[in-house]
Amino acid sequence: MLICRSANPASTPATDPGENEDIESAAALCKEFEIPYHVFDLCKEYEEIVLKYFRAEYLAGHTPNPCIVCNRQLKFGFLVDRAKRFGIDFDYFATGHYARIVQENGSYHLHKARDRSKDQSYFLYALPASDLAHILFPLGELTKTEVCGIAGKYGLDVADQAESQDFIAGGDYSVLFDQADAKAGDIIDDNGRILGQHKGLIHYTVGQRKGLGISHPRPLYVLKKDPRNNRLIVTEREGLFAHGLLANEINLFVSLAQGKAIRARAKIRQGQRKLDATVTWENDQQIKVLFDLPGPSVAPGQSIVLYDGNRVLGGGIIVEPIRND
Repeated sequence: MLICRSANPASTPATDPGENEDIESAAALCKEFEIPYHVFDLCKEYEEIVLKYFRAEYLAGHTPNPCIVCNRQLKFGFLVDRAKRFGIDFDYFATGHYARIVQENGSYHLHKARDRSKDQSYFLYALPASDLAHILFPLGELTKTEVCGIAGKYGLDVADQAESQDFIAGGDYSVLFDQADAKAGDIIDDNGRILGQHKGLIHYTVGQRKGLGISHPRPLYVLKKDPRNNRLIVTEREGLFAHGLLANEINLFVSLAQGKAIRARAKIRQGQRKLDATVTWENDQQIKVLFDLPGPSVAPGQSIVLYDGNRVLGGGIIVEPIRND
């Protein structure tokens, strides 16, 4: 078993809550069942690759997804490479993600998990297609209830452990920033009228409604952040909707020729419903995704993942929404 240590309490005390307990639990489990295990310290890589990326994107006014970067570059990247350099020989790399690898006609495809409520395929779209043949997701065909039942059958206390929900304890990302990054500024509506003051852009995200600190006859939501002018732009719910988006850093598991289009169901945030869409290349670096019906809270920096039924077609990073203003 390979165990990854990524959180450094000295520099980022709020990250990955309970990691030490998880490592101790995994080590105890391995000893009990006489399974060889190795703990690899990736704290430096986590700080340099995941946290620095998150801070830079957030300060740029974007809504980054650190879990996708962590999966691609740390768990399926540095951890595997470190193990091989350590002399550990293996043909397959298995993780506890809720997803599936399906073999069809000699090719390997990423699919949603059987347990839709726990599906994590959204966070795995950026894996290289060439890696899929060597990855196993043992939990992909099981429900969470079945997994807990199996663990309980063997007397494993992991069945009673709480699930991690965020890479920051409590979901308060402001702990990753200096006070100098939290400068107050204007809150304006989408017509440019000043409505109040925000307490620092690091405290807000696109689509947020609660905690704006302003009164208005109708509910207001964060439309976007303007870090250059330190302004928070808000709108009524109707203003959140976009007709599509542009995305870059594309990773596709299917062929999409220039000038051609494919149909897909697009997920623009984990936990949100998928949107029927048409996908084309906008240029050599970007895809254009046009929704059949407008979708809410398209946040630059977030990932869009494309599906055909259970199969993941690929995805990318949202650059900007397309609105018919």
